[in-house]
Formats: sequence, structure tokens, C-alpha cells
Amino acid sequence: METLTALKVAHIVATALLLFGAAGLAVWVWRARRRGDATAHTRTLQRPRVFVWLLMGLALLSMPFTGWWMVHLVGWPLGQTWLLASSVLYTVAALAGFWLLVRLNKLRTLPAAGSGRFTLALALFGFVCLIAITGLMGAKPV
Repeated sequence: METLTALKVAHIVATALLLFGAAGLAVWVWRARRRGDATAHTRTLQRPRVFVWLLMGLALLSMPFTGWWMVHLVGWPLGQTWLLASSVLYTVAALAGFWLLVRLNKLRTLPAAGSGRFTLALALFGFVCLIAITGLMGAKPV
């Protein structure tokens, strides 16, 4: 397989794993909360869901490297607006994701430590940022 094709596949798989993992965890918590389990969000970091978190973390860390390598191989200048915008959005989404992980860990250890609304807002913000990045990458207004 050609290097560029392999990088595209790796980048798309990492994006899909990240988005579907986040959506899966969100659906799991939502369904548990609908059944009346008020502490479902406190268990999102426990096994076996820790595997999903690790997989999402690896995907989150691999995407800048595969993305930069693809841009380098294609020869696009890094100063293009869509690349800069997606890089800024990615950085903000990654920081929101790490902040979300810290908040969920705090909620796991001290269930009365904070508001669930801010945690949900943080998760939705990161998810919307990743959807916007996916749109920018798909449109590629070169």
C-alpha cells in the first residue's frame, strides 16, 4: 500500500474511533441515566470502559502526526486557512477532552464534587469541535 493511502486510512480510522468512542460513552451514560441510575457518569472511567478511553487517547495523539505527514507528502502549505483553523480547533478540542477526563475522574472519586451540566457542556463542546474539523477536512477548500 502506498504511504499516502496508508496515512489516509490511519487518519480516518483514528477519527472514527475517537468520534464513535465518545458517542458510545455518551450513549451509555445517557441510557443509564434514563433508567434512573444517577451515578452512571461516575463509572465512565472504570473497566472495561478504560479500554475505550485508552483507544480514544491513542487516536487523539496519532492524528496530528498522520495529518502533518499527509500534508507534507501532498505538498500543501501549512498556512492555508482550513489547515490553520482545523489545527486550532483540534488543540482546543484536545484540551477540552483532557479537561473532561480530569473532571470525570474527579466525579468518579468524589461524586458530589461538581456540576454535571458543565461536564456535559465540555463534552459537547469537544464533540462539536471534532465534527467541525471533520467538515473542514472533508471540504478541503484548497
